[in-house]
Amino acid sequence: MKDWSGRRILILGAARQGQAVARYLNHQGARVILNDKRSAAELASVEESFAGTQVECVFGAHPLDLLDRVELVCLSGGIPLSLPIVQTAAERGLPITNDSQIFMEAVQAPVIGITGSAGKTTTTTLVGRMAKLAITSPNEAWIGGNIGQPLVEFLDEIAARDTVILELSSFQLEQMTLSPHISAVLNITPNHLDRHGSMTNYIAAKAHILTFQTSADIAILDREDPGSWNLRDEVKGQLISFGLKRPLAGQVGTYFDGKNLMLQTNDGTVKLMPRETILLRGEHNLLNVLAACAIAYAAGFPLSAMEAAVKDFKGVEHRLELVRTWHGAQWYNDSIATAPERTMAALHSFSEPIILLLGGRDKELPWEDLARLVHNRVDHVIVFGEAAFKILAALGILSPGERLTSIASAKDFEDALYQAATICESGDVILLSPGCTSFDSFRDFEERGNFFKKWVNNLP
Repeated sequence: MKDWSGRRILILGAARQGQAVARYLNHQGARVILNDKRSAAELASVEESFAGTQVECVFGAHPLDLLDRVELVCLSGGIPLSLPIVQTAAERGLPITNDSQIFMEAVQAPVIGITGSAGKTTTTTLVGRMAKLAITSPNEAWIGGNIGQPLVEFLDEIAARDTVILELSSFQLEQMTLSPHISAVLNITPNHLDRHGSMTNYIAAKAHILTFQTSADIAILDREDPGSWNLRDEVKGQLISFGLKRPLAGQVGTYFDGKNLMLQTNDGTVKLMPRETILLRGEHNLLNVLAACAIAYAAGFPLSAMEAAVKDFKGVEHRLELVRTWHGAQWYNDSIATAPERTMAALHSFSEPIILLLGGRDKELPWEDLARLVHNRVDHVIVFGEAAFKILAALGILSPGERLTSIASAKDFEDALYQAATICESGDVILLSPGCTSFDSFRDFEERGNFFKKWVNNLP
């Protein structure tokens, strides 16, 4: 384990990840500066939490002279590489890391890492449920990373005999030079181009989950998703795949035979569970379960743990979450859909008449494919937020013979909800699947989803 005693470290970003790594490094004897552009008043509770420690809090700006006092810079997930202080650190040759890299350098337990443009949290949660059913005391399963509490704080408690399941975002992978023992890439579609600048950079960040594996490691890829499957040349160890169609002879992987989820191994095929075991809507969730089963097989979890984990799983909050049936119409919260591709997956999950709520802040992503799908699968669309003009331009005009019968623009998010409540009828689905981030009006997708749920539950 690396000796942090006396090391001088600047942590940029005082949100969940930044605070966690600051506590860990302080406990290890490092001299930590925690820096955030938000004001001291906004972060008063954070500063109070570090009272009596050696962590120095500098809030309100990112002064470049902080770099004169440190030998290493640690980035929280939301910190862009284009930030002047990060660029200056790189120009000076200061090493740049993040909490996931620090965790991977220290953890002794085997790690399962899961990334993808969509489905990460659902799949990670499922694998975590499978692990908890498969692993017996005194061994323990730890689930975290980009979800839950950052596990870097628990390094002293995680034993070598335990198993760690990490959800990893492209932001976290961007700085990493270590890969998990089992690494899964669920899919790669356009996302976060406002951060990464191009698909090439985004794919390169995702590929880091495989790049540093060895011949003793295992990779999990979606053989039907081009973004994921195109990384197969990066695989250095065993490859296990998942997809709807059966793998080719000689390939190991999970698939769907029309009735059951199946596993093909070198010894033959095994039935995992019937399709009706899965309570979640949509083909994308079928793929998430197939991916989770492939990962669980790679980890050696028994088949019984896979089915037991799936059969009563009702999904993760803000992901096609049924909030309420009101006057016969179902209101769904899919606030996690911060890219058009995610909204497209949500639309494919319904056959009912749909009122779609689209909008927020754009991530410089293409809207044309979603616009075409909206015209053929949506009955009414209501647009809101900063990206409204871009979305309206992509949607174009109504055409005879298409399913879409109205396009409306709302002055804000609440007005969009009011309009939806005004026009909905029994049998409709009102779907918040915005295709954009929430940062024009909310702190994050969770705050947006919680606002949606509270508003809907307050309908008379």
